[in-house]
Amino acid sequence: MWALKHEYVVMKILLVGDHDQAVVAHQTIPRAIDFAARSVAAKVAKIWIRTAALNPQSMPEFDALWCVPFSPYENPEVVIAAIKFARENNIPFLGTCAGYQHAVIEYARNVLGFESAASIEDDPDTPMPVIAPLACKLYDQAEAINIEHGSRAADIYQCERVREGYHCGFGVNRDFLQIFENSQLRFSGHDDNGDPRVCEIPSHRFFIGTAFQPERSALKQTVHPLITAFLMAAL
Repeated sequence: MWALKHEYVVMKILLVGDHDQAVVAHQTIPRAIDFAARSVAAKVAKIWIRTAALNPQSMPEFDALWCVPFSPYENPEVVIAAIKFARENNIPFLGTCAGYQHAVIEYARNVLGFESAASIEDDPDTPMPVIAPLACKLYDQAEAINIEHGSRAADIYQCERVREGYHCGFGVNRDFLQIFENSQLRFSGHDDNGDPRVCEIPSHRFFIGTAFQPERSALKQTVHPLITAFLMAAL
């Protein structure tokens, strides 16, 4: 990274996901990044790679990783490998919707040792469906999230109750929440029924996953605090 004459900082954000311009999240993510980038005096090069084309052994240089919505991914295994790389190398990571789901799977497999952990969407016969269908689909809906006091998410939002938009049919299976107890992965945001909606690793430079889509803030042309914090971590 280097400073330009106009004192902007340039950073590279790797966006991993199977781009489809018809998907609202894919329309809004570049715009949401640009809104946040202007607020922190940065310029962002957005490198979008389809999962089928991603090679975890030779990923391009990047300052932060965002695993984007729209699943099932063409190659979910390389998504998990990319998340592992970011987690182990202290690279800022943001996962929204499907990216959040795969961050939970990655941690269950590679940190907690549950190799069969998977999403029913990717593997309907998995013996360990850490990610399962939501009882009520959250398609183009907004719901309240309660953020735990003292969490990284609460520090970013500067409040403990927020309202966010979704387009999601899968989420973390509450039957398996016990495997994450006493681990570094913390579920720091829940809906009013107690279902997890935010995960984070507090000891990491920035590692946050959300079941909701903060990028939808671009539809209102507003800067989202999570995306701003993500870019600040990349700086």
